[in-house]
Amino acid sequence: MTFRDHARAQAAACAALGSPLTARVLGLIADRLTPGRAVADRVLYWPEDRLKPDAVALRLAGALHHLVLCGQAPILKRLYDAHTTVPDIQLWRAIEALLRLHENAILATLAHAPQTNELRRSAVIIAAAHWLTATFNRPLVLSELGSSAGLNLIWDQYALQAGGHDYGPDDAALTLTPDWHGAPPPLAPPVIRARAGVDLNPLDPETDRLRLLSYIWADQHDRLNRTAHALDLAATLRPEITRGCAIDWLEKRLSRPLPQALHLVYHTIVWQYLDPALQERGQMALARAGAKLRHDEPLAHLSMEDDGNGPGAKLTLTLWPAGDCIDLGRADFHGAWVDWRAPMPPA
Repeated sequence: MTFRDHARAQAAACAALGSPLTARVLGLIADRLTPGRAVADRVLYWPEDRLKPDAVALRLAGALHHLVLCGQAPILKRLYDAHTTVPDIQLWRAIEALLRLHENAILATLAHAPQTNELRRSAVIIAAAHWLTATFNRPLVLSELGSSAGLNLIWDQYALQAGGHDYGPDDAALTLTPDWHGAPPPLAPPVIRARAGVDLNPLDPETDRLRLLSYIWADQHDRLNRTAHALDLAATLRPEITRGCAIDWLEKRLSRPLPQALHLVYHTIVWQYLDPALQERGQMALARAGAKLRHDEPLAHLSMEDDGNGPGAKLTLTLWPAGDCIDLGRADFHGAWVDWRAPMPPA
């Protein structure tokens, strides 16, 4: 796969996920970018086996949006705001000029993987936490892999409306309203004893605010506003996030006893970015730790990941000490819909 193929595939994904502007920008880049300048050469000659795992097209789209948010691209901002009436040639000329005039800033952004912090994925975590509470009646200890700025580590601050029921605090900072299919989760409010996360590059909700917002697609104003609100909340709550390798951290985290609690390890659209060797180590660490547990102190692994069998991401819950794997259904990558297939908890 060449960069052009990769950009076109990402453009199609953006269109399917409700961002015609990002789809158009990436389509123009795929069709019209020519080698000979620093940014073009960087992406066009990116190692082909790393294009998808490195999300190169989204890095470039984020770099352009970052310039808009920072006030360094006023012309592109106007074109973004009026994109439905802007001719391709006008939009492309603005993009091409930025690739030339701000190449150092864009190259710096290209060095970092996108961190979207899509907090609507918390709808799945909230539902799973209620299911686990109904099943085990234990307080939860949370361990999130790939926490970034921690927006999905503070999910108990959000409310969820699903299947005609309301979940979460009455004074919730945000309310998530996915298009819910399937039975609603049980009404069993979880209690969180402790929480922590890990990320290769944790971002600060205050000082990295514009960078975090830049990875939200520019024409998705609801997502931008919701993320901005959640960043304000994370800046106040400051959940604990360690900088480091997710699997190194997980192995240490699993080695600590958690009496009379359920340990919930979870990740949302993160696993695919880990090397296969790290994925294997992570699975082995979970299975090894789970095999040693008492039945009243269980371990749960919640995964929301792309399995290539769309639509959306596959939802899987694995429970130890038994090692049972439960199909929870599927969810939109951005949490816009959830197809919930979890069985009823044991009576």
